[in-house]
Formats: sequence, C-alpha cells, structure tokens
Amino acid sequence: MLELIQNYWVYFLIGQYPNGPLGGLALTVSLAALGLALSLPLGLLLGLARLSPWRALRWPVTALVHLVRGTPLLLVIFWTYFFLPSVTGHKTGQFGTMLAALVLFDAVHLAEIVRAGVAGLPAGQAEAARSLGLGYAATLRWVVLPQALRHMLPSLVNQFVSTIKETSLGYIIGLTEAAFIASQINVQVLTKSTEVYFLLGLTYFILCFGLSRCAFWLEQREGGAKKGCAA
Repeated sequence: MLELIQNYWVYFLIGQYPNGPLGGLALTVSLAALGLALSLPLGLLLGLARLSPWRALRWPVTALVHLVRGTPLLLVIFWTYFFLPSVTGHKTGQFGTMLAALVLFDAVHLAEIVRAGVAGLPAGQAEAARSLGLGYAATLRWVVLPQALRHMLPSLVNQFVSTIKETSLGYIIGLTEAAFIASQINVQVLTKSTEVYFLLGLTYFILCFGLSRCAFWLEQREGGAKKGCAA
C-alpha cells in the first residue's frame, strides 16, 4: 500500500495537471466548493420564495423543490447532460454539466434549510420589525436573514459534506474527479483493487468526518450562545 501511495499520490491529488486538466481530489473539492457557493444564493432565493405570502410565487417554487428533492442526483445529471446542449447550442463539458447539476440539486436542499432557519426564529422578531415601520423586504434583510443565516451554518457545512460525496457521480460522465482517478489507477495496477478503493474510501472519510466535526462544533457553539442569551 505504501508503494501505491508513493507512486500515485500526485496523480490522485491533481490528476494530469499541469500537463492536462485538473483532476483527482483537487477537482473534487473545487467542484464541491464552487457548487455550494453558486447554489447558496439560488437556494436563498428559493427558500424565501417558499415563505412568500404570494401564492403565484410560492406554489411553483414549492413544486420545483419537491420535484428535484424527490429525484436521484443521477437523473438530474442525465437531465443536465442532455438539456444544456439543446439550450446552449453546443456540447457542454463534463465539469460544466456536473456543476450545473450540483447547483440545481443543492439549491433545492438549501432552500429547505433556509426555510427551516427562517421559520425557526421567534415570531416576535419579525413582528417587532414590522411595528417599527419596516416593510416585508426590509424585515427579511435586516432582521430575519442575519439571524437565520447564523443558525444555518452547521447545516451548510453538512451540505458541503454531502456535495463532496455527490461529486463521485461525475464518474458516469467521465469527469476526472477522485473516484474516476482511483478507477484509472486500479486499471494500471490491476492486482491491488482492494488497496486502491480502500484508500479512496479513507480519503472521503477523513475529509467528510473532519467537516462533520466542524459542523458539530458550530452547532455546539450555537447552542451555547443560545443558553447564554437565555440566562
């Protein structure tokens, strides 16, 4: 196993870069981070639309959220893979396809996180803001969202963990992320499949477990802050 790590660790980390496109673990983390960053504002808008008092806005967004949440990510990737070329007029690369699928898929899950975060705030917060003369939009911007976003931090970290694991499905469209690189290494060494996929699983575990502990720490900190305010 040590020989395997010594011979292929650079290839596993960055793929063929700089002699080719970036790949491996670096591409996995970059794709997950970019996907979450782009889906966050979209998820915020969808979450607020879910809470909108206007049915014409709330009902279509609710239908979209339930549709995508009830669909496996694998199908969302296939939809994106065949839909984007028909819209853009040219074939979309593996990275762009996977990124678009992650943004859509994560956005609807973030929408529910936003909705739950806003709904979990005491009703008196919004009522106090409205009594001071703030409108609906101003109340959301200056009173509700700053508090809700702080409470949502642990959930956002957990969503990042999920996104990292979801990037492995890029394998089916030939995206050179960590799982794809591991399969390429396995083809080269042939007799060490157990070691290759054990190291891949260990890498995912270390990365995701570390982020999960970060989410737990944020949750504990938030819980401690709430107890301090209550006291």
